[in-house]
Amino acid sequence: MKKLPPLRAIQTFEAFGRHGSVAATADELGVTLLERHGKNISLTPWGSIYHAKVTQAFDQLREAQDELLSIRADSSLVVSCLPSLASKWVGPQLFDWQAISGAHVRLLGTGAEPRQGEEPVDFRISYGDRVRSFEHYTEVFTDWVVPACSPAFLAANPVEDPADILSRSLLGIEWESSYQQPPSWADWAAKIGKPPPGAPRDLKFSISSAAIDAAINGRGFVLAQLSMIRDDLVAGRLVVPFDVRVKLSHTYFLAWQRSALEKPLGAELRAWIVKISRREAALSEKGLPGTK
Repeated sequence: MKKLPPLRAIQTFEAFGRHGSVAATADELGVTLLERHGKNISLTPWGSIYHAKVTQAFDQLREAQDELLSIRADSSLVVSCLPSLASKWVGPQLFDWQAISGAHVRLLGTGAEPRQGEEPVDFRISYGDRVRSFEHYTEVFTDWVVPACSPAFLAANPVEDPADILSRSLLGIEWESSYQQPPSWADWAAKIGKPPPGAPRDLKFSISSAAIDAAINGRGFVLAQLSMIRDDLVAGRLVVPFDVRVKLSHTYFLAWQRSALEKPLGAELRAWIVKISRREAALSEKGLPGTK
């Protein structure tokens, strides 16, 4: 026998050993749910009702145990993060790490924070204080925003100094109300000592990546996070005519379930996310190519 029997079974066995009688044992344990018919023992009517309910409960416990074992046996790692981070920052880099490590990773882009113990999420990358509901988390990096546009838009709408940007078509970003808002064009105007721009002439986007894509498609200037446009800058899809930045008011955090580190490559994935976050912070300290 590799495992001890349940405590209740041991208690029943001990009581029966002392009494030598099923009836006396049941009476002591408060489970007088059996009755004798000659040499046979069967459930009483009350016992049958109780047995049906208990069986149902134990079936649910067994299902929960099987589900837990299935999740823990699953070698895939689940990373949840904000949608724009998934498409513009984590996702592109995750392909390379996955190819090198051979890990099976599922990337979920969602603004909703996972409910601990209810959703099979191993790691969560989120913004601000919401991640503090997790037991295990660490700060990763604080991002900056800069005005960016497509080369074609800049060619058609040249700017001689930063203030000229404010008179061009501006794309706005407004996150969900539950998040601290990113720096606005009014904040950027204050940064360069100018009054805020007038009424916006373009759409406002609730998802940063959508606003960035609109800028790539030549719709105007967007205040874009450096982490999310670095690949677009390198590829020439976006340009930053003036490297005038405003820092985000909150930090990005990485949170994890303790069980995630018990999975194959779980600790390695956490270390990798921390590594690319530190690299992002270091790159943000440097100037951007082609800017003034």
